[in-house]
Amino acid sequence: MHDEVKAHQTYAQQVQLLSARGMDVGDPDTAAQTLERVNYYRLSGYWYPFRQLVSGKRVDDFFPGTRLADVVALYEFDARLRAATFSVLSPIELTMRALLGHELGKVDPCAHLDVEKLGPTARAGDEYARWRENYEWELSRSREDFVAHHHDKYGGRLPVWAAVELLDWGGLSFLYGFAPRAAQDEVADACGLTAPQLTSWLKSLNLVRNTCAHHGRLFNKVHTITPRLPRVGVHPDLDKASTAWNRTFGQLTLIQFLLDRLDLGRTALLPAVVRGYPSVATVPLSHLGAEGSWQSASPLWAPN
Repeated sequence: MHDEVKAHQTYAQQVQLLSARGMDVGDPDTAAQTLERVNYYRLSGYWYPFRQLVSGKRVDDFFPGTRLADVVALYEFDARLRAATFSVLSPIELTMRALLGHELGKVDPCAHLDVEKLGPTARAGDEYARWRENYEWELSRSREDFVAHHHDKYGGRLPVWAAVELLDWGGLSFLYGFAPRAAQDEVADACGLTAPQLTSWLKSLNLVRNTCAHHGRLFNKVHTITPRLPRVGVHPDLDKASTAWNRTFGQLTLIQFLLDRLDLGRTALLPAVVRGYPSVATVPLSHLGAEGSWQSASPLWAPN
């Protein structure tokens, strides 16, 4: 016996359903082409804020004035935001690999393989064992030339400054957490942060990166990690970026800060994308977590 599921609907029927619920779909044929290009349920996340609230719950009917064109504009903005965010996170990730590999290399060329050379976090619980298993798996499947070279010459034991090149952001974050505090402090200092602050930022931005990589909705996301911030007065430009730090604009501000402190450039890309936020009365820029004065409030967001 099978559980009952919704009946399949053609694109034209999906358009009719949206229209019946109060959405201005525009030209029906164009609307059907949109739903052919973008899955109905993917797009539904973007029309969710347009659904009427009744007794605190969203109902199927849309607010008066809801247009499919506005929903698509938000969807396309989010796609641009994800692409730009992923792009500017890449040089931060590469720099973190270089800094951490260098500092751990000072401890021991293979510090990542010797739990006794790492910090106390590596010896607590089973997180290091799981990290090591994932690392060995990545090593075994790698086809990188430098891996083959070290395999032939050193039996496959990569020094940590090479090993970090196999790690994704999550693996890198864990290795930073395992590092001795002195090594953590050196890396954090380059970022203008303390080690506990950088630890939380790496975890937070890993989730942002994963959202971008898996085509998740980013613009109005409430993030599960609120980053630890420097005390007021240490970084005035960060203090002035008034936002809820668990909203996307707050997370993007962390990126702007790191791009600036690590001297990585590309600080104009995210402001340019945010300036393109569509004018939609029902879903204003505040859904991103930004205020109307976002561009003048902090030098981190000032146009270059």
